[in-house]
Amino acid sequence: MSIATFRFYEELNDFLPPERRKVAFDHVFTGRPTVKDLVESLGVPHPEIDLILINGCSVDFAHPVQDGDRVSVYPMFESLDITPVIRLRPKPLRDPRFVLDVHLGRLARYLRMLGFDTRYRNDAKDPQLARCARSEHRILLTRDRNLLKRNAVTHGLWIRATEPTRQLVEVVERLQLQSAIQPFGRCTQCNHELERVDKEAVLHRLLPRTRQLYDEFWRCPGCQRIYWRGSHFEHMRRTLDALGMNPT
Repeated sequence: MSIATFRFYEELNDFLPPERRKVAFDHVFTGRPTVKDLVESLGVPHPEIDLILINGCSVDFAHPVQDGDRVSVYPMFESLDITPVIRLRPKPLRDPRFVLDVHLGRLARYLRMLGFDTRYRNDAKDPQLARCARSEHRILLTRDRNLLKRNAVTHGLWIRATEPTRQLVEVVERLQLQSAIQPFGRCTQCNHELERVDKEAVLHRLLPRTRQLYDEFWRCPGCQRIYWRGSHFEHMRRTLDALGMNPT
């Protein structure tokens, strides 16, 4: 039987019971498990981690933990250069694209509203989500901690908030996406980028009042939905403005 001392930092403490948050604690184990196995056995999914130090030295997930080791575990450093040490994930995703689990439909719409490429299906199974995240280099957003522990997932976040607008703020702030926001350029229904279309081409689909009041239109090449700067647009603008997203 062996003992290692663990200390988790910042938001990684959200995964721990209260008595283990923001303090060093001893953990008893047997054999020579990898640090990844021990960290996830304590409840922390590996995609949320970017740096592990054992006795002050950076290590990868496969490093074995030994009796007496002191293990420090840090969250993602999207804004900091830590190239001198071992990053535990591939390079940060600077062109952020997302795949969301079945519990985050409203969040998917909001992310598309901000212009982010966001895959979402209300019937997607966990293996599908993990494969999509890996094969398409997407960040997996989920309310299921266990889903993030799948080996196929390299980039992911466990969403803490339960209210959709707060979830949006959480994602934007934690991944520092403010400068990447491009509002109203993507279909909120099916995720395609919108294309500008001549009014004459969609005139037959417009209600009389819309024909009279608006001249600029966009069409989704996927679902063929028509967009214009009407009440729906203004509602989205007010929503983003209330969240401090500063839409253009």
